[in-house]
Amino acid sequence: MPAMFYIAIVLFVFTYAVIISEKIHRTIVALLGASLMILLGILHQEKAIEGIDFNTLGLLIGMMIVVGIAKQSGMFQYVAIWAAKMGRGKPIPIFLILGGIVAVFSAFLDNVTTVLLMVPVTFVVTNNLKVNPKPFLIGTILLSNIGGTATLIGDPPNILIGSAAGLTFNQFLVNLAPASLLVTGVTLGLLYFWYRKQLVAAPESQAAIMKFDPKEAISSRSVLVKSLIVLGLVLVGFFTHSVTHLEGATIAMAGAALLMLLTVREPDDHLREVEWSTIFFFIGLFILVTGLEEVGAIRMLAEKLLEVTGGNMTATTLSVLWGSAIFSAVVDNIPFVATMIPLIKDVGAISGLPLLPLWWALALGADIGGNATIVGASANVVVSGIAGREGHKIGFGEYMKVAVPITIVGLIVCTIYVYLRYLI
Repeated sequence: MPAMFYIAIVLFVFTYAVIISEKIHRTIVALLGASLMILLGILHQEKAIEGIDFNTLGLLIGMMIVVGIAKQSGMFQYVAIWAAKMGRGKPIPIFLILGGIVAVFSAFLDNVTTVLLMVPVTFVVTNNLKVNPKPFLIGTILLSNIGGTATLIGDPPNILIGSAAGLTFNQFLVNLAPASLLVTGVTLGLLYFWYRKQLVAAPESQAAIMKFDPKEAISSRSVLVKSLIVLGLVLVGFFTHSVTHLEGATIAMAGAALLMLLTVREPDDHLREVEWSTIFFFIGLFILVTGLEEVGAIRMLAEKLLEVTGGNMTATTLSVLWGSAIFSAVVDNIPFVATMIPLIKDVGAISGLPLLPLWWALALGADIGGNATIVGASANVVVSGIAGREGHKIGFGEYMKVAVPITIVGLIVCTIYVYLRYLI
């Protein structure tokens, strides 16, 4: 093997290790690693730029702007307060309704945005009920990742997979939404069984919740109406991809531009809503993975995987599902999926196996497996950080005690689903 092969692998593994350690912000680490890939001669700058998936970046930026404007109307707070009223101020019904709402929101927003919107309102509800917020917070983490599995735009790993494999919004909806719905139902049942004795509130606390007026959460009816119209148009654009052949980035960016036109004259405030650190993290990852592709490391890994599974479709698909879940529990599922995408492409090129089942297995494994630990997905880290600032720190072991069994059950459901739908 040439020296560049080993340099690229060492650089990638070292970068990954520093990202996992969380000693330095992951965006800085990813960009430094990407820069070294070019400076050390592993990649030419032109090749590095070619490796950046601008469809993924455009889709993320567009949706971040749309959601950033929409949340200013108070629409998401309205829904959360409505849920509390629907539960008649009783902790268990509110817990289950809020969990279902988180799953639905995460399917059509990204899961990080969903938790950022829902967690503050959850604290308002739990503080008034005078109940421990941790069951609600842990439920929010689990259900945001599970709900995000259902669509192309629900979870960043899905956006990466969809863009790289040319999969449409409707394909994700048809293939992954049923699995997401099944796992959501099972998870809500397990969470109820786990926490039912903790979710008890005094009558006066329930009465306080019933005094809430959801309409007071709406801060701007004008922005609400415009946001709903644009979100509707964006979703129609995603659904009609097979007719229009417009990519997700084009639809999302057009929606963002239209909503900014309708609501403001100066876009600066809304552009600040974009999580630019996440965008540049993706750029760094794309270049790092392109470096591995360039030296042949990804293809070698694909050959090893086929050696282990013997090229058997069932064994390969289930290996991708469970392997993705295990790795995504240990590291953030975004960099893991970015690494796996070219590997799966090479598996298909070498073996001739159909790739669709492998893509769905990768998405399910990474999205559901990311639930197992507090560092498995970005939403987990965000909720954990907010909880700590509010004086309700969620311990690593405390979280895993609940999350690992629920994740394993969810993966068993996914295994049965994938086997029955794609492998028999």
